[in-house]
Amino acid sequence: MTATAAPTVLTARALLLDMDGTLVNSDAVVERVWRRWAEQHALDGDEVMKVVHGRQGHASMAVLLPGRPVEQNLADNARMLAEETADTDGVVEIPGASAFLASLRALPHALVTSADVALSTARMNAAGLPLPKVRITAESVGASKPDPEGFLKGAAELGVDPADCVVFEDSGAGIAAGRSAGMTVVGVGPRAGLYDPDVVVPDLTRVRVAADADGTVRLHIG
Repeated sequence: MTATAAPTVLTARALLLDMDGTLVNSDAVVERVWRRWAEQHALDGDEVMKVVHGRQGHASMAVLLPGRPVEQNLADNARMLAEETADTDGVVEIPGASAFLASLRALPHALVTSADVALSTARMNAAGLPLPKVRITAESVGASKPDPEGFLKGAAELGVDPADCVVFEDSGAGIAAGRSAGMTVVGVGPRAGLYDPDVVVPDLTRVRVAADADGTVRLHIG
């Protein structure tokens, strides 16, 4: 399927939702924290920002500073997670996120995020959004997106075959992870369109959810 904003209907048994850039707009915080880090390491801030979306922090550092000891990346990551958790200035919902989550209340869905428990809780609360009951966070996986582990764990937690899941993502790493998991991917926002998701929408106001009697979830997009 070619990426499009034209009216489309997708079917699924469960939905797997990224957080940053998909449900929550946290770009202001991410920019502040990562551009400071880039300056500290004499890296071009614009180039750093092309890498960091969708990945766990230490995984981004491994890409940007190849050969640097893992221990240093993990230490930096822990410090930066604390900074990001404390800084919620400018964190808001992606348009339509609240209504979208409300429409999923009785349907199988999970949050699959590269953030840890503290950061994901802080950002969802700051945006005024409810946390899904099933959450796959940084603590849940051994490998960061673009590895598909998080999405596969989300499907397993929900008891749904990966092929019957639809992923909502905004980043290149996340879209690659969803595709590697064998799932249909809906791209959300301007970044997503650069990475060839199956369908792309500007925000979640363009998605309506309905459920059939047999449990099939129908996504009306566009």
